[in-house]
Amino acid sequence: MLCGPPGLLRASVAPAAALAAALLSSVARCALLEPSDPVASALSPYFGTKTRYEDVNPGLLLDPEAPRRDPQLLDGACTPVQLVALIRHGTRYPTAKQIRKLRQLHGLLQARAPGHGGDSDLGAVLADWPLWYADWMDGQLVEKGRQDMRQLALRLASLFPALFSRENCGRLQLVTSSKHRCVDSGAAFLQGLWQHYHPGLSPPDVADMECGPPRINDKLMRFFDHCEKFLTEVERNVTALHHVEAFKAGPEMQNILKKVAATLQVPVNDLNADLIQVAFFTCSFDLAIRGVKSPWCDIFDIDDAKVLEYLNDLKQYWKRGYGYAINSRSSCSLFQDIFQHLDKAVEQKQRSQPVSSPVILQFGHAETLLPLLSLMGYFKDKEPLTAYNYEEQVYRKFRSGHIVPYASNLIFVLYHCENAKTPKEEFQVQMLLNEKVLPLAYSQETVSLYEDLKNHYKDILQSCQTSEECELPKRNSTFDEL
Repeated sequence: MLCGPPGLLRASVAPAAALAAALLSSVARCALLEPSDPVASALSPYFGTKTRYEDVNPGLLLDPEAPRRDPQLLDGACTPVQLVALIRHGTRYPTAKQIRKLRQLHGLLQARAPGHGGDSDLGAVLADWPLWYADWMDGQLVEKGRQDMRQLALRLASLFPALFSRENCGRLQLVTSSKHRCVDSGAAFLQGLWQHYHPGLSPPDVADMECGPPRINDKLMRFFDHCEKFLTEVERNVTALHHVEAFKAGPEMQNILKKVAATLQVPVNDLNADLIQVAFFTCSFDLAIRGVKSPWCDIFDIDDAKVLEYLNDLKQYWKRGYGYAINSRSSCSLFQDIFQHLDKAVEQKQRSQPVSSPVILQFGHAETLLPLLSLMGYFKDKEPLTAYNYEEQVYRKFRSGHIVPYASNLIFVLYHCENAKTPKEEFQVQMLLNEKVLPLAYSQETVSLYEDLKNHYKDILQSCQTSEECELPKRNSTFDEL
């Protein structure tokens, strides 16, 4: 049985602790039964930003709470002294907009003339399939998403026990976007830490925990909402995603449109690319949220899934990635904030002081992570993704589902190395993406001297000022397309 919507809270006026506690109280009402056995689909690798975290890290299917130590992580004489983690929220419900489109498609199937396919009439099966999504769900975190966060907390706490020690709990910094799914994700992560410190005990409300509570900072975690140049030239510009619209009208999508119309026995003119995409995503939501391989998955084969993945990646590329320079430059403030934390930790260690914030956790969105990774030069293909080079981009680096699935995380680990030969070698950094060591974009090395890393990104750290980057041009001019 599904629960009703939680009472709406105004994040802008409610204290962060009250907001987190209130949202966490909805867990009991909104919990969904988890499947006893993992369910997979052949389409799972192609769901883009709707991809489950365990499909990127399949080892988690066997034991989701066991830490998975990458053998390339530093150990021995180099000790972790600070961890800064940027974390996407866990699995969520569809947005209200997606639910309305699904309702439209479901209505088409229910209104169609009786088919002649008998038991094999997939349209009839889908017309009778329960439509359990409701408008109030609107992108909120589901119980599976809370589980994503609790298990991530358990794994990180086991992987970096000194940083996540109970003594450090009070010094943990937790920042979140104001969106409920992010606040809830931060609260669930703290639940996981409680479980790590107090095995077998039920966690109290977030406001009463030793760690936290979450602090809302949208200027940091939703920087794109505060960048006028991005909002004007990309977000509100109807032509900015012209490659997405052109691909919808192109041969690859039109072939799927005709095929789906025939499969569901509805007039092809009643369908469009958006309805096809929502059917595909409904397969992913049923799988991720309920652990069910629903009949929506039976509409598509793997070739269809690859095309639909590319459509999603096109949108991410042009709206959040390399398509326009402002997409990534708008994230400079977040990048600089990360290095300010690292700088402070280095200074404190150099003065033989304890690091004041050993763990910084920042909860945001796929739209938070993708621009930052693009700013740093990751997953950049030789040729831009366009509406016209689908075949050439089959082996592209920019695959959003492999980069930012639900619960995706980008982690900076600062090490202090005791036996360093020079002061410069004393502090080193590794980055992890989704708990795997991420080689440096510019050298493919798995570790960097901290000073070398700062030097490589000197332009961003010193010259990228958000106020200037996000300021609209004084005169009319075209924006930069890469």
